[in-house]
Amino acid sequence: MDYVYFTDDQKQRANSVDLVDFLERQGEKLVRSGHEWRWKRYDSVTVRGNEWFRHSRKEGGHAIDFVQEFYDMSFPEAVRWLLGGESGVEWNQTDKSALPPKKEFALPDANPDMRRVFAYLIKQRFIDRDVLSRFAHEKLIYEDKQYHNAVFVGLDENGIARHAHKRGTYTQGEPYKGNVEGSDPRYSFHWIGKSDRLYVFEAPVDMLSFITLHPKDWMNHSYVTLDGVSEHAMLRQLELHPNLQKVILCLDHDEAGIEANGRLRDILAERGYTDTEVLQSVRKDWNEDVKALHGITTIPASEHPKLELLPKVCYELSGLCEALASQKDIRAFLTNCAQKLEMAVVSGKAAPENTGIAVDSLECMAAGSLLLLKDLCRQMERPVTAEQLVCRLRSEYKPHEDRGWLRSRMEDIRRDLADIGRQIDTPGIRSEDDMKQLCRSYLSLALDCVKARMFMELESPELIPEQEQAVNFTMSM
Repeated sequence: MDYVYFTDDQKQRANSVDLVDFLERQGEKLVRSGHEWRWKRYDSVTVRGNEWFRHSRKEGGHAIDFVQEFYDMSFPEAVRWLLGGESGVEWNQTDKSALPPKKEFALPDANPDMRRVFAYLIKQRFIDRDVLSRFAHEKLIYEDKQYHNAVFVGLDENGIARHAHKRGTYTQGEPYKGNVEGSDPRYSFHWIGKSDRLYVFEAPVDMLSFITLHPKDWMNHSYVTLDGVSEHAMLRQLELHPNLQKVILCLDHDEAGIEANGRLRDILAERGYTDTEVLQSVRKDWNEDVKALHGITTIPASEHPKLELLPKVCYELSGLCEALASQKDIRAFLTNCAQKLEMAVVSGKAAPENTGIAVDSLECMAAGSLLLLKDLCRQMERPVTAEQLVCRLRSEYKPHEDRGWLRSRMEDIRRDLADIGRQIDTPGIRSEDDMKQLCRSYLSLALDCVKARMFMELESPELIPEQEQAVNFTMSM
């Protein structure tokens, strides 16, 4: 790509683009979270003005690197787009959505009684009265004086309120919900018992509903709610209470909840918590399950579309491995498929007439990579079947890590191929560690091909931003 010069003023203007305005114009959904906005597509990403932060990786920045990271653009492409570029769009600057300085946290004034809160939670949400009374007695739930919201209080390790979540009690329309300004996300609504179990939920009503469904010895266990699916409150309780060793994730039974389960399990594993479990409601969430017991029409659960498609893709992959087993030169076959893929996908897009070629190429590359892995395992005297390798690939797939447009997926495949090529072409005798690394590279290529293949079936490549530019790469092994 030719070098593009931008003045300091141009770069400053591009970096000052308001990300709330930017994302909303892309059709993205944002949810207010205190002084920030949470991006629903990437549940761990928050934006404020021209700043962004990815909580799962503890990284962030400003508008230019945001576009680079999430829209898979080079620096010149990102700057050009943010300055208007070919689209002619004039983005708002940060002062359009920037929020005032953060207020000090303070609990809303309490109403003298809790009649409306009790009526709402018992008659509308069917929470067990004894469970609700216990939380009210501990002053963890009360009714605010001004709007009669249910207030769910989160205490710190010294018993001081640091967090409060408000939920409207009116039954007409969509009820209000949100955190009190200044709330510390580490101390959301929770209950700590003496057992080694910590149950994790998205919201207070989910937590109360679960306890309603499973009341036996409930006070002996620990429960915590997340601000959506942020990990901070969960990690804080684990830090404060070493007795908590078994974590049960009880998030919503939908696409976002399923992805969050995977992401949180990875975070827990990184911190040494290996005894984790996912417990799903029958319907969309635990309150829907409670409603069902009372004959109320409920919202059904929804499975993750990629996890539903994956078994089909893996079944086809098993058959393809068997069909290709007679190929004399799998490496040459793989290189040929990569070349066909390059011709079918141009500038991060596949024209409708090329989609079939791209899908076939991806499937053959995945199968070819697994066959090369199978042969390498035989050389290491650790023989495996192609079917076993397909099962391994399936177990390695994580939907929360499967992000990006087709262009970024192509970049991953190119990197995999280049990495394999470097390892194969390195002179000398390979050590056992070298061979293990090559095994991982073959599996990574197969997995990235499967991800791209599923993307092409589930998402329209035509939705990829027009601002993506062609990048010339040579795929070789």
